[in-house]
Amino acid sequence: MRILLSNDDGVHAKGIAVLYQALSQIAQVTVVAPDRNCSGASNSLTLMNPLRMSRLDNGFMAVNGTPTDCVHMGINKLMTERPDLVVAGVNKGANLGDDTLYSGTVAAAIEGRHLGLPAIAVSLCSKEEAHYETAAHVTVEIIKKLHFHPLPADHIININAPDLPISELKGVKVSRLGSRYQAETMTQQADPWGRDIFWYGPLGLENDAGPGTDFHTISEGYASVTPLKVDMTAHESLATMASWLKESM
Repeated sequence: MRILLSNDDGVHAKGIAVLYQALSQIAQVTVVAPDRNCSGASNSLTLMNPLRMSRLDNGFMAVNGTPTDCVHMGINKLMTERPDLVVAGVNKGANLGDDTLYSGTVAAAIEGRHLGLPAIAVSLCSKEEAHYETAAHVTVEIIKKLHFHPLPADHIININAPDLPISELKGVKVSRLGSRYQAETMTQQADPWGRDIFWYGPLGLENDAGPGTDFHTISEGYASVTPLKVDMTAHESLATMASWLKESM
């Protein structure tokens, strides 16, 4: 098996190194990742500047672009053979609920899916970086099952693991996305020259976080696995909208 591994925390992040070691036990792994932290990049592409690749001493390839750029370049230009699977992570911090809309980690997986490959996004629900090996362990086990249970063509898998030792992980549960309250407003400060600068505030608190959600699964000490659809169409609203549009035209 050939795996393209990327992330949004950057090619030097601890999470991608730990996941690389775990995946290398079951596959031939190629790493193509941003040369810097690109958290929150979502599905953005670099269109107005040239992309460059540099190869690190450990063989990882660093690209001066977004996670989506990295996956696109990896599949179309940098890998000599087409991969069988795209994996993104392990992200430093959760990608639960609404986070998936902004996540560069999830976006990297989506790009793999756009290019016709099964794909997985992996995150560790903590900023402490204590137990990346737990998220990597869950990912390896999920990949082993994909051989017998292939993903539908428009799906990716979003894995979130609690920051616990593998021995303390209670198991793995399939969860739906929860949601957060609106994030805090931006904060305004001044730089050393007195010019205004702005920062995004903290993420919103959990809103829909009851049983069955990814938030709840993590809080109970389980890893959360959520199948995500790339098709964002609200199919249940098509007939209703067509009806009232017809009436008003």
